[in-house]
Amino acid sequence: MNHSILNKLKILEKRYLELELLLSKIDISSNQNNFIKLSQEHSKLTDIIMCFRDWKLNKKEVNALNILLYDKDLSEMANEEIKILLKKSNILENNLNNLLLPNDPNDNKSCFIEIRAATGGKEAAIFAGDLFKMYARYSELCHWKIEIMSRSEGEQGGFKEIIAKIKGKGVSGRLKFESGGHRVQRIPQTETQGRTHTSTCTVAIMPIASHILKININASDLKIDTFRSSGAGGQHVNTTDSAIRITHIPTGSVVECQDERSQHKNKAKALSILSARIEEMERSKLHEKNANIRRNLLGSGFRSDRNRTYNFPQNRITDHRINLTLYRLDEILEGNLDLLIHPIIQEYQADMLSNLSKKNV
Repeated sequence: MNHSILNKLKILEKRYLELELLLSKIDISSNQNNFIKLSQEHSKLTDIIMCFRDWKLNKKEVNALNILLYDKDLSEMANEEIKILLKKSNILENNLNNLLLPNDPNDNKSCFIEIRAATGGKEAAIFAGDLFKMYARYSELCHWKIEIMSRSEGEQGGFKEIIAKIKGKGVSGRLKFESGGHRVQRIPQTETQGRTHTSTCTVAIMPIASHILKININASDLKIDTFRSSGAGGQHVNTTDSAIRITHIPTGSVVECQDERSQHKNKAKALSILSARIEEMERSKLHEKNANIRRNLLGSGFRSDRNRTYNFPQNRITDHRINLTLYRLDEILEGNLDLLIHPIIQEYQADMLSNLSKKNV
């Protein structure tokens, strides 16, 4: 185990013992607030300390068995026992590393996913549609529910922009690194001379805003416009001004919703998306100040700005952030997104632990 992490665990154990002593002495009736505060801190440390104590006991047993390696009669048995204990030690160290990682309160939330066609015109819109299908299939495999909140369709298929709500446990934590620029290299359907084109889309993952933040959005900061929904014709044409456009004046963020026939429902959807956007903006500001956060939420959409490249001719997909290349693009587009998500999360956790070990404790 890394020396600095071991020192941190020793300090946490010392604090844990202090908390136990304080909780045994405190008069609950006279200082209930302090008791609750100390109890919560004690509860947060319990899993870490129990795991650390198991690790220390395991190490003590290994040290004791090492002495028996010099005994001719017992060395073989001791060697087998040490192998078992070392495997257990690795498991305990991994558990400790995971427990030490900072907890992101947004990881368990549901989220909005916003996909926008960027550079590449009609082909970018078609690719935005492909990306949405990929996330929809992945959501189905994870047993998450997906609901389209707003969409603007491309002239030859796909979407200029589509926003959907993905509901389920741990959605934001699994998808948060999907935010950013996605670049595609392929021969478009619209290409007559067989040339490979490069287009880009941007993806933004926004944890669904807390109830507190929704209340704090000032009504005076909102400009709300109504307009007639556009449709394909026939019975689906809406002849009333049920579509909603909400502009948040301080940030300039604009949300349109026209999928519902009810103005009230469109407004509710637009407000929920706007809340998530504003909360994400606030989080991004905090992330910029945090040296441990190295990844930007959303790129500019230029061809040079990408987190990931999807190369169709070679069935190749590359995540540039972790230098991972897989020749399984077809599987990933069918929803097997864990092939990319798991390595990214592991890399992120390794970065966090590396930073943790460098801190002075």
